[in-house]
Amino acid sequence: MANFKFDVDGDGIALITWDMPGRSMNVIDTSVMEELGTLIETVANEAAIKGAVVTSGKTTFCAGADLTMLEGIAVTYKKLIKEQGEEAAIKAVFEESRRLSLLYRRLETCGKPFVAAINGTALGGGFEIALACHHRVAAQDDKTRVGLPEIKVGLFPGAGGTTRIARMMPPADALQLLLKGDQLKLDRAKAMKLIDNVVPQADLVKTAKDWLTANLKNPNVAKKPWDMDGFKLPGGPVYSKAGMMVFPAANAIYRRETYDNYPAARAILSVVYEGLLLPFDQALRIESRYFAKVIRTPEAAAMIRSLFVSIQELNKGARRPAGPPPTQFKKVGVIGAGFMGAGIAQVTAQAGIPVVLIDRDQETADKGKAALHKALSDRIAKGRATTAQRDAILNAITATADYNALKDCDLIIEAVFEDRKVKAEVFKKIEPVIAAGAILASNTSTLPITSLAGEFKDQARFIGIHFFSPVAVMLLTEVIVGKNTGDKALAAALDYIRAIKKTPIVVNDSRGFYANRCVLNYIQEGHLMLLEGIPAAMIENTARMAGMPVGPLSLNDETGLDLGLRILRATEADLGKGIIPPAQMKLAEDMVEKNGRMGRKNAKGFYDYAPGKPKRLWPGLPDLQPKKLSREEVEALDVEELKQRFLVTQAVEAARTFEEHVVTDVREADVGSILGFGFAPFSGGTLSYIDMMGPKKFVELCRRFEKKYGPRFTPPKLLLEMAAEGETFYTRFAPPKPKAA
Repeated sequence: MANFKFDVDGDGIALITWDMPGRSMNVIDTSVMEELGTLIETVANEAAIKGAVVTSGKTTFCAGADLTMLEGIAVTYKKLIKEQGEEAAIKAVFEESRRLSLLYRRLETCGKPFVAAINGTALGGGFEIALACHHRVAAQDDKTRVGLPEIKVGLFPGAGGTTRIARMMPPADALQLLLKGDQLKLDRAKAMKLIDNVVPQADLVKTAKDWLTANLKNPNVAKKPWDMDGFKLPGGPVYSKAGMMVFPAANAIYRRETYDNYPAARAILSVVYEGLLLPFDQALRIESRYFAKVIRTPEAAAMIRSLFVSIQELNKGARRPAGPPPTQFKKVGVIGAGFMGAGIAQVTAQAGIPVVLIDRDQETADKGKAALHKALSDRIAKGRATTAQRDAILNAITATADYNALKDCDLIIEAVFEDRKVKAEVFKKIEPVIAAGAILASNTSTLPITSLAGEFKDQARFIGIHFFSPVAVMLLTEVIVGKNTGDKALAAALDYIRAIKKTPIVVNDSRGFYANRCVLNYIQEGHLMLLEGIPAAMIENTARMAGMPVGPLSLNDETGLDLGLRILRATEADLGKGIIPPAQMKLAEDMVEKNGRMGRKNAKGFYDYAPGKPKRLWPGLPDLQPKKLSREEVEALDVEELKQRFLVTQAVEAARTFEEHVVTDVREADVGSILGFGFAPFSGGTLSYIDMMGPKKFVELCRRFEKKYGPRFTPPKLLLEMAAEGETFYTRFAPPKPKAA
């Protein structure tokens, strides 16, 4: 066999070692299913074999199903519709998508006991095989995670995992685990009885075999609780007081959290609810039917593509120039010890890279490091970090005001005030001390990199690395290539981002680059709606209904209203008076300068932030609205149109950036929009949103909004061409096919 090794010891215990050749991790594909099926039958049918242990020959157990295989099911479905009709196509998808579920059920009921010996992370379909086994032992390792994270890529556990979890714990706990998709540490998994035992790595296989040997005489050793007489559901029957306390509330929470945008989340509720009313095998069939339905949805296709396939490719260096050798970072310099600079220093130090953190004087530099100490201590208090982890990070950071400390840095990142003059002064101080081969990066969020590079002699070594706030939490980093940026600088920037475990997108230079151009449109739309007289609460709620993580007014508070005003003024200064709607400029000035409302930073923005209390919309907002809508006018507003305005204004800007070659890879546009500013994840990203709707329909919607609300909705020429020719972004600009892991 190609993927497994099979050995039987003198006691009749088979050891199945999963070790796929040419891959860093085991994944489930067609060949794995075929070979595993053969092995299960061998164990079941050979009398000399008493039971089996399943383990991995790699440092991880299994990363789950090869989602490119699942993508292929959706492609086959479309092909079969044309060739055989929809009914035959749906049946084929159902049969194909339940193969793994039937395989695991065969393992579970074959009459011989199986033990999962989990050495390293087991996720998705990899953890589902462990759940199908009759006992689960894991090797102690703080890095190991187990779980069912399928919901995060638009799917749900469809190989029996949803049905088994619903019978292993009360339904409220099962729904929380399935809908959140958390990756669990071993101690938590054991407490939840998802893992039976945790032992040292050296004892893993022996412990698994010993359990088998000790339990072979037990007549129920190869039976699961739900296959035995007298089994009772952990949470009691669905139609009971306990059941009625769970499912109506779960449905309400689902609606509140997802606004019914995620077919997979809805399916989980249905599979658990309906499955618990039926015997196990019928429940599995229901699970498979819902899985076959979900996998055919455009949401699942888009989320798998963007949040699995594309992210993997970008994280592996899809955009890295091939020529320059990998950079090994011995030290990184960060200029600016404020919130952003300290965050950059933190993630760099976490990656094991020493950091020099510089500010205008020693007191300010120390203050930045002290703020980081407090933030990390808060994480310790919440159980999210250890004292040793905090101390290791802080010990790797040297706070100073001496620019000479930058001499041996491989990379220097400027993260000072968003002001050309301030940045120019910093570059002048860096130039005399920067090492000959070192790279200089600016963390500017909007200022064009080419113009900033003019302050530095060797522009080939100058690049933009735009972090998102808060740095420690946000997964995306935007790399901005200036007109004269060289391949070595780009390669080094991407090597650094990989080292700190962020996802990079590479964009060409322009004002606001990619992410901020889109997100500023989102915030602007919220402002303009407010000026139209729409109640602030309605603006915020409809934005979340559209799929955004927070409303535009709340987001503006987080980024800072004063920063927003500076960006508006800088844009007007560079591009001319009137480029910013006068009413929007007045709103920003009224908020910041007349009312002193800077956002969350001073606890006063569009919201009020009282200590220890939930934030509340500022009661003074209606006084700043030049237009007031009556109750009847508010009730007559088209909520669907408001939702579409929020998404269309961002998506049309993304299309403009693509036409202008700011973004040149559809994967980066989509991944960047989800990770960078939370664009409706169910859509797969800004360009996938257009593709999902269809460019022709999208252009028609843009034209309608353009006529009603103005030129910010005017579709670019590229979209008009695509609409006329029946093309999509992923057909016209198809990225290279993903490589095997």
